[in-house]
Amino acid sequence: MSGPLIEAARELSKRADALSFGGEVAALYNPLTYAWEPHRRYLEAYGGGTKKVLFLGMNPGPWGMAQTGIPFGEIPAARDWLKLEAPVGRPENEHPKRPVQGFTCPKSEVSGRRFWGLMRERFTTPEAFFMDHFVLNYCPLVFMGESGKNLTPDKLPKAESEPLYRVCDDHLRRVIDILKPEILIGVGKFALERFEAAAPEVPREWIIHPSPANPHANRGWSEAVVKKLVSLGVWEG
Repeated sequence: MSGPLIEAARELSKRADALSFGGEVAALYNPLTYAWEPHRRYLEAYGGGTKKVLFLGMNPGPWGMAQTGIPFGEIPAARDWLKLEAPVGRPENEHPKRPVQGFTCPKSEVSGRRFWGLMRERFTTPEAFFMDHFVLNYCPLVFMGESGKNLTPDKLPKAESEPLYRVCDDHLRRVIDILKPEILIGVGKFALERFEAAAPEVPREWIIHPSPANPHANRGWSEAVVKKLVSLGVWEG
């Protein structure tokens, strides 16, 4: 049953909406509100039962989850492989350089294309992947500066990041309690740090983030991730 995950996501969205951000943050999106329907379908379709592995990203990308409501939600991957497509609304304070067009958005999220591309190559079907794995973003919010530049949670001032981390840590602990994973895999070191803060009792590791902004990811990301997970015994060689 995915009901507990859906309830947890609703609570996360509500608590995240109650937070305040200023400074460099000129626009703030919460896909768990305007893209709730595809997110709910993701949890319903793939969040049932317990999982051996929980992958954790940082927060939605402007052309991925910000458009689809699905973690690493590059549109062709979400629509054609995960078979998830649903109506998406619009955020209240939409930035003109970061429009939300839902599943009709013509732009591609490289991180999502790499992440789900590897899982499709490795497992063939989403059902085979989600039998033992689940994917989550730590923070549900998208932060943008005046220019439309993407701002990540770790760049927020401490007065804003600490309340945000409390909310997101609570949600992460709740998800871990529901899914009971055997190992936590941070997609990037930030996610590993949040695992360490929220659930230090659960074994955890990390893989390099697939973002094109990460030079290491542009030199054989899939190969590096497979090698790391096989070496850890998470995947078979």
